[in-house]
Amino acid sequence: MIRKIVVCLLLAVLLLTGSLVGAQQPKMPRIGYVDAGSPATTGHRAEAFMQGLTELGYVNAQNIVIDYRWAEGKLERLQGFVAELVRTKVDVIVSSATPAIRIAKEQTTTIPVVMGGVTDPVGNGFVASLARPGGNITGLTHLAPDLTGKRLELLKEVVPRLLRVAVLWNPSQPGQPLAYKESQLAAQALKVTLISLEARSREELERVLSDMGKERAEAFFELPDPLIFTNRKLITEFAAKHRLPAMYSFREYVDAGGLMSYGTSFPDLLRRAATYVDKILKGAKPAELPVEQPTKFELLINLRAAKQLGLTIPQSVLYRADKVMR
Repeated sequence: MIRKIVVCLLLAVLLLTGSLVGAQQPKMPRIGYVDAGSPATTGHRAEAFMQGLTELGYVNAQNIVIDYRWAEGKLERLQGFVAELVRTKVDVIVSSATPAIRIAKEQTTTIPVVMGGVTDPVGNGFVASLARPGGNITGLTHLAPDLTGKRLELLKEVVPRLLRVAVLWNPSQPGQPLAYKESQLAAQALKVTLISLEARSREELERVLSDMGKERAEAFFELPDPLIFTNRKLITEFAAKHRLPAMYSFREYVDAGGLMSYGTSFPDLLRRAATYVDKILKGAKPAELPVEQPTKFELLINLRAAKQLGLTIPQSVLYRADKVMR
């Protein structure tokens, strides 16, 4: 009888100890990472974000959990992804996709949202100002002064006799009208005629691309926009087929076969976005974390595309390139 009592007491102690240990296990923070692309096309951004977290002492599945959501270029999926993350009450939502941030703003005012480099956060109404966001959204923007002018300058260096250049842009996107005005000023300074090609849908984009020949455009560039970005394969294939030099905003266009790109380094932005997540998990309020602008830019050149176009990239441009694809 005494032995049975001792055994029962030992079992009770073990069960109580196990329950206490389980109760003392800290809850791991959950981060919802939403990307409009796929691991194959924009996975390097997610890797940079994870690198930033690692540098801050976080290890996925050990002291933090990352829930990845990939739209695979289908922007309509973003609505469901964000809704799911809000419903499961993740601790922070992170995205470099402007549409995803817009959806998050509509669906939650309590879950912190970190922008990993979006278009015009003030114009989009995501934050009250860059210095004092004022809500549950903060992070980084990929916009920087003079980027449009620098892209046009580089295009002119590669095509010195350039006289007529088209610009693909979406006038319904906040911030685009201002960017278009900047491109007009840059075109005037470089003495080239700017041809406006407006696209608010894929159908309009296909139409304006077919009209580019009628406009006698000798080259083109695009203004950063989610619609145009998700259709980059269509655009780069058009440029190759019609032997048109083009300058793009992001490296993903070059990865898709485009001639060259100059713009913000998104891996750098996503790495820096990790510092926002760290501060928020440690108690900082998004409303009081200023939105930061890009500090690192990259020039990529695709020599294979240049050869197909019959172009010789000047050495002065090649020397400045961060990456040359041969």
